[in-house]
Amino acid sequence: MKAKFTGHDTFSLRYGWLYKSVNYLNSNGKLQTSNEEATRKAIVDLGVGKNMVNAIRYWAEASSVITPTNSNNRLNHEVSDYGEYLFGGKGGKDPYLEHLGSIWLIHFWLNFNYEHLSAYRYFFNYSNVQHFEKSKLMTDYEEDAKLLVSNNTGNETTLKKDIDCFLNTYCKKFKSIAAKKNTPINEDHFASPLSELNLVHDNGSGFYISDLLERPELPIEIFIYGLIHFAQVETEDSKINTVDFDSLLTKPCSPGRIFRLSESGLGQKLDDAQKCTNGDISWIDSLGLRQVKIEENTLAAPMAFLDKYYSSL
Repeated sequence: MKAKFTGHDTFSLRYGWLYKSVNYLNSNGKLQTSNEEATRKAIVDLGVGKNMVNAIRYWAEASSVITPTNSNNRLNHEVSDYGEYLFGGKGGKDPYLEHLGSIWLIHFWLNFNYEHLSAYRYFFNYSNVQHFEKSKLMTDYEEDAKLLVSNNTGNETTLKKDIDCFLNTYCKKFKSIAAKKNTPINEDHFASPLSELNLVHDNGSGFYISDLLERPELPIEIFIYGLIHFAQVETEDSKINTVDFDSLLTKPCSPGRIFRLSESGLGQKLDDAQKCTNGDISWIDSLGLRQVKIEENTLAAPMAFLDKYYSSL
């Protein structure tokens, strides 16, 4: 993997940023700050400072709603199929992230990545902690990054800022005085849509909780979409359309990892997936052998389940 520890300028993802990035590119704008004229235009049109332009570009790239391109040896961007599907034009399924399933989908797009390591991808794909101190997570991140990253892992200050950005993105903020009363800060409560998933909880004084749970609030169609993407990678070199249950639970980029599912939670989701697909996804748990089978037509069509989710709203 390669390091992706910077670029967000410590700004957590905010509501509206991904839509802004897609809409801006579709309006022939440029999300790069190496050109002074393009930078001034982006600052005026997006209504944010230069550092926030960088942060918007970072999160849009990280979530794969825009992709970098090179034309005439200049770095530019274009809207991806993901970006058009969710945020584009009049046909965007949920440009303002009004549905919780869309936020789960953004979370999956951010973390289903085998190429670049960041603090959130490290936590959801490699860390095994559930109750932790920020200092301990920082130490683990620094040590494991040396094993996972092929290029320079960055210094302690860089990694700390990356950890802080991850926690600010996924945790709801609380007033220090009222922390014991669990009272959110009103103006920051909805700053990051990913905090609405309740995957990481700030318990105060540098302690955090991220339990593995059944996640009934995770729409089954979004789970199936993530399952299929993982299965496509796992079965790429095989003619057998089966995936090991434990791989679905614990491997990097698996739905169990990314969605923070418990063992029973994954089993329940697979039961629901079997019903949702009329048996095209099935699994057996017999004599210690737990395998998930996905029929070829279903394995080839993950977007059909996103269509099914949005058509049901």
